[in-house]
Amino acid sequence: MQIGLIGLGRMGANMARRLARDGHLVVVYNRTTSKATELATEEKGVTAALTVKELVSKLNPPRAVWVMVPAGRATGDMVEELTRLLSKGDAIIDGGNSHYTETLRRGKEVSRKGFHYVDVGTSGGVWGLKEGYSMMVGGDEKVVQRLRPVFESLAPGKSKGWGRVGTTGAGHYVKMVHNGIEYGMMEAYAEGFEVLRAKREQFGLDLYQVAEIWRFGSVIRSWLLDLTADALSKDPDLKGIAGYVEDSGEGRWTALEAIDVGVAAPIIATSLFMRFVSRQDERYADKLLASMRQEFGGHAVKTEGPTKTKLK
Repeated sequence: MQIGLIGLGRMGANMARRLARDGHLVVVYNRTTSKATELATEEKGVTAALTVKELVSKLNPPRAVWVMVPAGRATGDMVEELTRLLSKGDAIIDGGNSHYTETLRRGKEVSRKGFHYVDVGTSGGVWGLKEGYSMMVGGDEKVVQRLRPVFESLAPGKSKGWGRVGTTGAGHYVKMVHNGIEYGMMEAYAEGFEVLRAKREQFGLDLYQVAEIWRFGSVIRSWLLDLTADALSKDPDLKGIAGYVEDSGEGRWTALEAIDVGVAAPIIATSLFMRFVSRQDERYADKLLASMRQEFGGHAVKTEGPTKTKLK
């Protein structure tokens, strides 16, 4: 089928490739237009548009336009522009990680104007072209069914790795929680390997070997463990990588949602806070903790500078 795709970043460009290679006719647009023209040159079945208006004109109604631009204002502005160009009955697919409350609001606005709004929480990253994308879809059931060929082509299999999870907003809500869980799993792996590393010399542990053993048959095997093993195979000491961990927002949203609905989610919350800790070279809180121990128990504290640890 025909589909428009706006936003050719790390995921968007590969999604266009995967769709074209499965026989779809893909019209692409990117703010940096050279990305669109280069992709159209490289991939049979991809056509470049130099403006959003041109992209819409190249699609036959009922149209479907997949938006893969950053969440927030960029998505909002693009959706607004599309509603001025599309025809009633056309569908806008929001494939970014928008906050579900924004999706609910946009869905109502778009519906009032006569368009369909489908939100797709999309996971797969840079591996999606080869492995396929996991997609959590929210929207009207009939519209999702019309778009089914697109989801089947992007997914790891026609009947696996994707599904309609509910009405508009549900897709982004499920993806938000998915990412919160991801934070917790990543933190658990990181802490576990940190513990192993502490005894590496005593036992002669090879962390890459351990990861490889766990990858097969173990109850903690996962794709994240596969990626961990790959990283350890290249450099077990991870030289040149700073221990500074960003967060893209969904972990915060999940923790706040847990508070809002009164559900205990301590692992997700703690994993989020540990990312904050990673960004602090030296925490004032840690200094205060050491000071309190010294005050109530006379415990040794490390002084700043070249001097050795001493009791004050």
